Amino acid sequence: MTNTSGDDLMLAMAELRTMFPDWRIGQLVASLAQAAGRDGEGAVWEIEDEQLLAAARRLILRNAARQLAESAT
Repeated sequence: MTNTSGDDLMLAMAELRTMFPDWRIGQLVASLAQAAGRDGEGAVWEIEDEQLLAAARRLILRNAARQLAESAT
């Protein structure tokens, strides 16, 4: 992990927290691991930050589009 990817991951997680304010931090991390295709036992211990960041960016894009569509109706 580089500082940049770690910082970017934290920013992405903060953005996801605003999208999903009811999620606990553990739920957020588990959801990111699952979105990265790593949902087996011990997945959160083994997943790389870059994989979590990619998953976070996908979730942000998908849910931003969904929220935009919902607000347009």
